[in-house]
Amino acid sequence: MAEQLDKKPLKVREIAGILSENQLAQHYTLYEGYVNKTNEIWKGYETVDRSKANQTYSEFRALKTEESFALNGVKLHEAYFYNMGGKGGEPTGKIKELIERDFGSFEKWAEDFKASGIAARGWVVLAFDLDDKRLHNYSQDAHNVGAIWAAVPLLVLDTYEHAYTIDYGVKRPPYIDNFMKTIDWDEVNARLVKYNLV
Repeated sequence: MAEQLDKKPLKVREIAGILSENQLAQHYTLYEGYVNKTNEIWKGYETVDRSKANQTYSEFRALKTEESFALNGVKLHEAYFYNMGGKGGEPTGKIKELIERDFGSFEKWAEDFKASGIAARGWVVLAFDLDDKRLHNYSQDAHNVGAIWAAVPLLVLDTYEHAYTIDYGVKRPPYIDNFMKTIDWDEVNARLVKYNLV
């Protein structure tokens, strides 16, 4: 594989009263590690012996398994960083219409999204399912555990402790409450357009 991932710049250096510059900088370093590991894995495909592939253990299996973890780590972190830095509150535009259609109201969606954030060990993803054409809040326990195929991530919340412990200690509920105040709904609407969902 010739392609290599490039690190995207951190969109926000500090989100006043919600996440400190130190919290974001430490978290961004973790994201950079996923970019580096993905590139390392892709480089490994150039020399791996595919004839020794085995479902119990093989170098090829290890590359395939860890590619899904590392690459999803890149994609989820990029979505997370870029859907913060807005004004939060109720959405506008097409995403508002879809949330109200599929959850009944913004308040019902927010209740479900926040509860999903408490229940998830790793991520909460508001996604558009390409099969039923509806929005769903999905929980993931790891980058590559819990993802739903044929669903497009629109809004991503990182619930791993590393996302908030510098600023919040082990108190996840106030972190999630404050995350809701910084959602960039324009970015979420842009994702609907990017993936031709509107």
